[in-house]
Amino acid sequence: MSIAAYQLGDHVTLKEIANAVAHGLTPIVEVESMDGIYTVRFHHANDVSDLSDAHGKTRTFLGTGEIRDLLGGIGLTHGVLTWGDQCGDEMIGVPGHALSPDEMLASGTRIAFR
Repeated sequence: MSIAAYQLGDHVTLKEIANAVAHGLTPIVEVESMDGIYTVRFHHANDVSDLSDAHGKTRTFLGTGEIRDLLGGIGLTHGVLTWGDQCGDEMIGVPGHALSPDEMLASGTRIAFR
């Protein structure tokens, strides 16, 4: 099956992304931190899919270790750690603006899964 045959939706399970990766999909993996809760997004072919459970609910993690093990186990080697909750510091009067998804990826930190 070709990569183009994979029409991943807004939510994707680990099994679905593993199957797509096994057939050549190479998404940009974003691990977003929001006050210590982590979510995973896959950026692919001008679209984005959240890692979800079998019921379509976005999976959340309390650390990056489980994410590293899950994604490394399906052949993904690295991703970008982003922070969705840091755009300024209102306590000291530093103004901020919400970053676009592209800005978040550009200013994120590269992380390894293997």
